[in-house]
Amino acid sequence: MISGLAVAAAAEALRLRYRLIAAELRGVGVDVNCAPLLDVAQPGGAAFLRDRALGEDAATVARLGRAVRDGLEAGGVAPVIKHIPGHGRGDADSHLRLPVARADRAALDAVDFAAFRPHADAAMAMSAHVLYPALDPDACATFSPIVVEAIRRDIGFDGLLITDDIEMGALAGAMDARAARALAAGCDVVLHCSADMAGMQAIAAAAPPLCGRSLARAEAAMARRDPEPLDVAQAERALAALTGGLADA
Repeated sequence: MISGLAVAAAAEALRLRYRLIAAELRGVGVDVNCAPLLDVAQPGGAAFLRDRALGEDAATVARLGRAVRDGLEAGGVAPVIKHIPGHGRGDADSHLRLPVARADRAALDAVDFAAFRPHADAAMAMSAHVLYPALDPDACATFSPIVVEAIRRDIGFDGLLITDDIEMGALAGAMDARAARALAAGCDVVLHCSADMAGMQAIAAAAPPLCGRSLARAEAAMARRDPEPLDVAQAERALAALTGGLADA
């Protein structure tokens, strides 16, 4: 169990690191970052996700995730919380195949959802390509109106819901069908990460222009925020003092 003091130090280190990351991103014209990862690492979860998780309990993950958000937002970069409603129990790498989170609704609510609730005010979130049989045995979160409704109602998130990369191995079907299914489930925006032109054209044809509530969410998410002043050298020294120089390794 991490002590409160250790969590506080980790939170400050993350805030400083992501403030510096935000400065780097803004310097090259990037004003959105797909972070923080709010998935709670769980026994049986896939190793690829466990290595990226901020912790093994919802309270720690939520607190450290807030530090990441604070650092990004202070730097004028909009965060995207992920992978809602929680990828920590997924038993596979969703880049390769569909993970299954085998937990009952009460366990999901107490742990996985609990890490996201304190971040329900975030402007953007990324969906999980994960199957939750306790919620919907037939469709992963990205394709499930039932799970999207749980994200909206039970977690309380009303921001812009972006799919994880629609081309990942967890999903099946043609790109246009995947895009249409995600939008029909209640996702606002489809994310496609490869440079495959045919795939991009198929998704664009299947995705109508943003309108209504989705457009309002996008406009709110994209409202520009000027970065706060930053002394980069001072921030780097403070970060090094907290991490013993590991942040530069």
